[in-house]
Amino acid sequence: MSAPPAPHEIPADVVNLEDYARHAQARLHPAVWAYLSGGAGDELTLTANQQAWQSIKLLPRVLRTLQGGHTHTTLLGQSLSHPIMLAPVASHRLAHPDGELGVAYAAAAQEAGMILSTQASTRLEEVGQAFLHEPGHGPLWMQLYVQHDRAFTLELVRRAEAAGYQALVITVDAPTSGARDRERRAHFQLPAELAQVNLQGMATPNTPPRGSDPLFDGLMAHAATWDDIAWLRANTHLPMVLKGVLHADDARQAQQLGIQGLIVSNHGGRTLDTAVSTAWALPRIADAVGQDLELIVDGGIRRGTDVLKALALGARAVLIGRPYVYALATSGALGVAHVLRLLRDELAIAMALTGCKTLADIHSGLLIQDGSGAIGA
Repeated sequence: MSAPPAPHEIPADVVNLEDYARHAQARLHPAVWAYLSGGAGDELTLTANQQAWQSIKLLPRVLRTLQGGHTHTTLLGQSLSHPIMLAPVASHRLAHPDGELGVAYAAAAQEAGMILSTQASTRLEEVGQAFLHEPGHGPLWMQLYVQHDRAFTLELVRRAEAAGYQALVITVDAPTSGARDRERRAHFQLPAELAQVNLQGMATPNTPPRGSDPLFDGLMAHAATWDDIAWLRANTHLPMVLKGVLHADDARQAQQLGIQGLIVSNHGGRTLDTAVSTAWALPRIADAVGQDLELIVDGGIRRGTDVLKALALGARAVLIGRPYVYALATSGALGVAHVLRLLRDELAIAMALTGCKTLADIHSGLLIQDGSGAIGA
């Protein structure tokens, strides 16, 4: 048997995003693999995300004039070469020593947008410098968990503004971690040397009184509310995007607050198991908010056809998470760039084979749900 490829080589048998998963599992410590790949509870939502995209069928058009076609779009007023962005994922250095810097260089080289996690293992200023230095880069956004200390939260916002980040992404669907059984069985703990450096210096919240509920009177007592979103909106000039919205009423409330975008997300199935799939939620949120909010979606997107389906259901762009982390673990920054290139090429192929010259030509009439009729029927 031949030796495994070096960390900066792409294995010869990798031809799609899912191929990277088995290589990553072979390279990573079992506890790290459980943390990165696992979901909440019985992992029903984790599985449903991918299955939901697969259940939507394409009804292609033919004999269209496609010369001059492209994947270009705009998002929050910025031009993008394609609608594929990297989702915020904590602690990239768990997967590879290059960590967030390797991911930043890869994303910028592939003209993809990147959202940096608050829980990154690299300082946000270093990532910003690496990403924004590259010509032709896409958008660079900062993901934020609203902290119990407003002063510390505002300090993070000011650091992101000063470092050149172009939007804030506020995660709203994880006031507490989900019950991640696979991760707990593996006894995962974040290594001390991979500390979440952007959160260093934050004071520990007060312990709830004896006899209080440790969740509701402890952690949830400091969880963000709509008042915190309004406060942030008033204290930054950056566009704000809420990540983790599945309910149409929440989408409307965000719209009323002047939020510029939403990420339709169930946290990759890592928080609330049996929550609806993002493919199910996306068209309902699109119907609720109309054209006033720019929508992004994540969760289970593994193919260019999935990207096309997401755009047909009302998204302006998509996020991928686990696939690029698996590629990072397998082949470093080169793997991340390869994943982005594969998905962009698959999107272009899907567009050509459905008769779509540009992203503006993609519409719900190209979709059938399980053979039962038009997607909106």
